[in-house]
Amino acid sequence: MPHFHHAVATGLLLGLAVPGGFPAWGQHVPKDAPAIQAQDADPQEESPENESDSPVEDALSEPAAPAEPTVEALTREREDLDLLFAELAQPGGETWARAETDILRIWSRSGSAAMDLLYKRGESALDAGDIPTALGHLTALTDHAPDFAAGWYLRSVAFYLDGDYGPAIADLEQVLRLEPRHFGALTQLGTMLDELGDKRRALEAFRASLKLHPHQEDAQDAVRRIEQELQGTAV
Repeated sequence: MPHFHHAVATGLLLGLAVPGGFPAWGQHVPKDAPAIQAQDADPQEESPENESDSPVEDALSEPAAPAEPTVEALTREREDLDLLFAELAQPGGETWARAETDILRIWSRSGSAAMDLLYKRGESALDAGDIPTALGHLTALTDHAPDFAAGWYLRSVAFYLDGDYGPAIADLEQVLRLEPRHFGALTQLGTMLDELGDKRRALEAFRASLKLHPHQEDAQDAVRRIEQELQGTAV
């Protein structure tokens, strides 16, 4: 494993438990791509000073969005996460799927209509396979909303799909600082460590993710496979 990847991954897996480091996994705690130019401008009004020069300005130029959630509403949503995670961790029943959906919905809301628009644009570009455009939007998002864990997570996915593991792992570090219960980030970390050949730390990440969300079949399969591989090397 390249030294940079090893150092960052070690910090994620071991530094979370030391004093002054990140919170332990599961504990509840209350880089640069081209900018994307604005499109569909009125030809009669086009001029250098009127052109949008960043995804943020482009997002702010959109028609007025519905009223943003109040601080009280966002606080209630954060409190709801405790109940949803308890439901998600139940081994039986079918209600875990609804809990998962609700958790992801809460995480996807930044509290700002403009930042939510950047997130959606980055997500759409990623779905379309346009990684440079996705990185442009998501870098603007992380620059202007650094406390929005979902923005860091989605950008880490974009870096990963682009084969850029160093920045991807660094972005996951930010996700887990902001939201230690982010099972998606832990599963993604396990996947990258596995691909980089660090099987033991990959296993640790997958297990931590499954402790939060035990219904992830891909993570379950990865744990079984890596355990067998490690047992084989120990013989």
